[in-house]
Amino acid sequence: MRFWLAGLYAVVAITASTGRVLAHHSFAMYDQSQTRTYTGRLTRYIPGSNHAQLIFELLGPDGKPVPGKDGKPSIWGVETASAINMARVGVSPKTFPEGTIFTVTLFPLRDGRPFGAMAGGLIRCGMTMPAGGCTKETGEVLAVENN
Repeated sequence: MRFWLAGLYAVVAITASTGRVLAHHSFAMYDQSQTRTYTGRLTRYIPGSNHAQLIFELLGPDGKPVPGKDGKPSIWGVETASAINMARVGVSPKTFPEGTIFTVTLFPLRDGRPFGAMAGGLIRCGMTMPAGGCTKETGEVLAVENN
């Protein structure tokens, strides 16, 4: 009887952990029918084994913060590939420090919160906004593969 209960417990534990892993990789919360492209100044890089996150302040083409409805700078976040995949293309806390200006295309959250999943490449433009904005022509295009 104890052997049977131990087996049942193992099956339940494996099933529960597998369900969490599968749910984690769902992109259902993102509206993949639309993309948005934003330029921002990195305020925080959050490395993660499954996905990293870039938190940024939205910038206009002139390099000035874009205010939100409350008058404060708009803050957005984007989920990227894993930290190791990001490092392979030159994105790490050391090579992509706070203050780095970049442009990213993302799938926004369905619920309207200011966050999304990366939907394409990433353009790094350094610590100051280039004339004409942070674009493929003025920055370094980083080929990031989402996982």
